[in-house]
Amino acid sequence: MTHPAKVLRAARKTGRRPAMSGTKRSLLDSATALFTDHGYAGTSLDEVVVAARVTKGALYHHFPSKLALFESVFTTLQRETVHRIEKAIDTSKDPWERARIGLQMFLEVCRDSQYRRICLQEAPVALGHERYREAERTATLGVVQNAVDGVLADIGGVDDLNEAFAAIFNGAIRSAAEFVADAEDPDVASERVEMSIGTILAGMRLLPQSAR
Repeated sequence: MTHPAKVLRAARKTGRRPAMSGTKRSLLDSATALFTDHGYAGTSLDEVVVAARVTKGALYHHFPSKLALFESVFTTLQRETVHRIEKAIDTSKDPWERARIGLQMFLEVCRDSQYRRICLQEAPVALGHERYREAERTATLGVVQNAVDGVLADIGGVDDLNEAFAAIFNGAIRSAAEFVADAEDPDVASERVEMSIGTILAGMRLLPQSAR
């Protein structure tokens, strides 16, 4: 079984979604809807094939198990999330604006019902902690690392600290995602997170002035 992190790395190198058959696309779309509505444990492969209007044999041709199907759904959502964030970030050249846009876009994704249920709530349990963390880290840490590199370069940061800052910010963003996912009102929670991390970024931006 191909590890989801490897699929994500390959997709980011090519910059495009791998070619996909109509049957596989139908299975993924149907599974995404069912996993969103009923969760991993509450979804059966029988329900998936009925919704996708394919045979059980066709499903097993593409996915040997329910876990493999879920991994593919999860990987697809993660890959699309990275693409959306990177596309939004690339609209600006200013490192601080890029960091702000990246955060804003990520929080917007966290409010999406499919991403919230599958990637934030179901995946840690279905995939297991270690596999989930590696795939999640591969999907988002690269984007965060680029944003942190730009911010630290702007304030005269030390290259040796970039990796540590990226890890810290990635942890903060992961916690923020969980905060939004578990909130009764994701929109309000997202606004509070954006204000909180925005305050941290604003403080960092003042560092050169304070140093002088």
